[in-house]
Amino acid sequence: MLRSLRQARSLARSAQTVSAGQKRNLSIHEYQSVKLLNDYGIATPKSIAAKSPEEAYDVAKNFGTDKLVIKAQVLAGGRGKGHFDNGFKGGVHLVDTPEQAQDIAGKMIGSKLITKQTGEKGRICNAVMLAERRDPSHEYYVAVLNDRATAGPVLVASAQGGMNIEEVAAKDPSAIITTPIDFQKGLDKQTALDLAKKLGFKTEQTQKEAADTFINLYKIFKDKDATQIEINPMAETQDGHVLCMDAKFGFDDNAEFRQAEVYSLRDISQEDPVEVEAQKHNLNFIKLDGNIGCLVNGAGLAMATMDVLKLHGGDPANFLDVGGGATPETVKKAFELLLADKAVSSILLNVFGGIMRCDYIAEGVIKATKELQLRVPLIVRLKGNKEAEAKELIRQSGLKIYAFDGLDEAAAKAVELGRK
Repeated sequence: MLRSLRQARSLARSAQTVSAGQKRNLSIHEYQSVKLLNDYGIATPKSIAAKSPEEAYDVAKNFGTDKLVIKAQVLAGGRGKGHFDNGFKGGVHLVDTPEQAQDIAGKMIGSKLITKQTGEKGRICNAVMLAERRDPSHEYYVAVLNDRATAGPVLVASAQGGMNIEEVAAKDPSAIITTPIDFQKGLDKQTALDLAKKLGFKTEQTQKEAADTFINLYKIFKDKDATQIEINPMAETQDGHVLCMDAKFGFDDNAEFRQAEVYSLRDISQEDPVEVEAQKHNLNFIKLDGNIGCLVNGAGLAMATMDVLKLHGGDPANFLDVGGGATPETVKKAFELLLADKAVSSILLNVFGGIMRCDYIAEGVIKATKELQLRVPLIVRLKGNKEAEAKELIRQSGLKIYAFDGLDEAAAKAVELGRK
């Protein structure tokens, strides 16, 4: 189950990683997560978002209590320990007056929050969330996710919440309770109550509230095509109630066509602008840290290409899959994305023509090389459908393009030329 916990944590992170299927999972802001929880009858501390310092003042003034927490709304973990690019420390603060809320919001909104998960560039903060302070007597961890071991959804819970759950699982595996869920029927009331008791909720009332929360979390998971829901912590409060104090959601991009309401919450300001531009052209692009630009068709071939580059001592600058329906114009756009990265010192194009025609790729390569005034070495490997025609187009172009039939040779040349 430690593997499943790691999967849940990785899905919650906003930093994207490469997967063989190039699957992205939408994440939403905390204030949006709170509303979604409330829509399903799940209790949270009262929370209101503000998108300007003045709005934060008004929210705090009319909140009904002066004991509040203000949180920067940035899609990254570790906000409390982060810092802003203007020097302000911490993305989570206690506030006691409307003036204090306005002052802190002014230091957060419009600045970039830098945490362990954002990288040194940070992410822009466009809003803050003000929430009432509720004092927990105990904190728990709860997550709903898909588990490979059981080939279905599970509810993962622990009485040791409010901390890094991976560390808890590594130090004390018995502290993690995993409950399989029937995909169609969901979690039944008795199973949910038994789990609440096992976790140590103290009273009959809190046990009932916890059980209802478990059941409703799975309803969200199924109804909204979520890939992961993580509540850390779920709190049993000193006044005898159960509240979800913080929530992270991930949603399956493959379900975007039927989850328009959820996907309307997407905040592209939290994403890499190059990756956003790539998506507009149906290109699967993820920025990496190397210097060799990669342009490949098919996620599997792209992964293999990056592996071979590493084998020859190189470092890929990106994952870029043009897919099976690329046109010369799409290929040109792909080159524009590659060349926008100043670290790219050579480009390896590796295409296996099946559905994709190699001559279309060649036309795009020639067009991009001429129009973009390509100045970095270009190494090309084209095999399969319309291969001969593609090679003839490249030969007739008169351009300095290094053509190879073997992937090993092409990768080795890309690494060599990338070092010059």
